[in-house]
Amino acid sequence: MSAIKVAVIGCGTIANSAHIPSYMNCPDAEIKYFCDIIPERAEAAVKQYGCGIAVTDYKEVLADPEVSAVSVCTPNNMHPIISIDALKAGKHVLCEKPAARTWAEAKTMQDVQHETGLTLNIGVVNRFNPAVNEIKKLIDAGELGEVYHVYVSFRAHRSIPGLGGAFTTKEIAGGGALIDWGVHYLDIVMYCMGDPKPLTASGKAFSKLGVDMKNYVYESMWAENTKNPEGTYDVDDSVTAFIRTDGPTITLNGAWAQNIGVPDQYIDFLGTKGGIRLIYGGDFTVYTTKDGKLHSYKPEYESSPMFQNEINAFVACVKSGEKLPSHIDRNILTSKLMQGIYDSSELGKEVTLD
Repeated sequence: MSAIKVAVIGCGTIANSAHIPSYMNCPDAEIKYFCDIIPERAEAAVKQYGCGIAVTDYKEVLADPEVSAVSVCTPNNMHPIISIDALKAGKHVLCEKPAARTWAEAKTMQDVQHETGLTLNIGVVNRFNPAVNEIKKLIDAGELGEVYHVYVSFRAHRSIPGLGGAFTTKEIAGGGALIDWGVHYLDIVMYCMGDPKPLTASGKAFSKLGVDMKNYVYESMWAENTKNPEGTYDVDDSVTAFIRTDGPTITLNGAWAQNIGVPDQYIDFLGTKGGIRLIYGGDFTVYTTKDGKLHSYKPEYESSPMFQNEINAFVACVKSGEKLPSHIDRNILTSKLMQGIYDSSELGKEVTLD
């Protein structure tokens, strides 16, 4: 089959670290456009990758009938706008996580996907992570028994991304540590547990350490080129929550920034027959019993890069029509969970997730 023509809209950090290299390594895809409102970024991509056309207006991309699919790698506030315009223009869409700033925006995206029948996948890349899929297989096979509780920890010392820029401006990002990091952890839990129905959420989001931007001390910073000490900081840099579903309960503790210099980034699946600890971005350990003794082991499995897996699967589904695990229908519950936590924090009480 011939390669499909794609466009990358937004040529910042995630585009250059994941989407563009993965498309370049996918024999069934050809990048026709690099689009960014900052012309130099789009032009730099053309020069670096030796292909494509640099443009600044995404509507120029959508008007080209040769383009079959787009990756939306912009700040969060533009996710629903560009994704909906692309679907209505007849393009398949892979939109970076989170789907949108709010559950209501994500629901609108889902509605348009249903109207058009085109693909709308969300960049919850861990659904293409071999370790995560091995855990899902073990849970589905009943190896852990009843998984009654899942504990999520995504805590870092001082790692606020792009301080003062888009990442820390609520109007643009929709939130902070929860919507940026927590989306991945919660989505892993929902995916591995078969997307249980959310019932209630109780949470508190804190905006503490990053508020005094000029005096913020850190060792490293993701997307530091977007840092702006004169900019805005009005998002959460830490969050805690308790969630009830019709499956397991979920406890969450997360922080972009905490005054504890020991990172804790893992997920514990606690079952009646066994448990699993997944180190985020790494391997996992199974804890169980065998022959009347405590037993633990690290399964061996074939590994492969999850971003490449995600792009390959997206391109394949554009051709086949297959509904992937990252489809908006399967990811939107994660948006509902995050909305519930933010709503609970603002209201100061547990909320029902209708």
